[in-house]
Amino acid sequence: MASEKLVARKGRLRQRYDNEYRLVAGCVPYRVDKDGQLEVLMVSTANRDDLVFPKGGWEDDEDVYEAACREALEEAGVRGNINID
Repeated sequence: MASEKLVARKGRLRQRYDNEYRLVAGCVPYRVDKDGQLEVLMVSTANRDDLVFPKGGWEDDEDVYEAACREALEEAGVRGNINID
């Protein structure tokens, strides 16, 4: 993936839509600690009182995996590999 696609973006000019619904991409960031315990990363948001997985708008110049990686970096400051199961 090109690193220029991982820069933070603003606005919705390039956002993908399906009719009136904005398409988003997200991920469930996790790791396994040294004791074999699963740790899952969630983030807080300004407009909700609960925690959510990093996600955001899927833009027209990226595939869904690139969008998920960019959103993980923008929303949570993490990088990783996409695993599809």
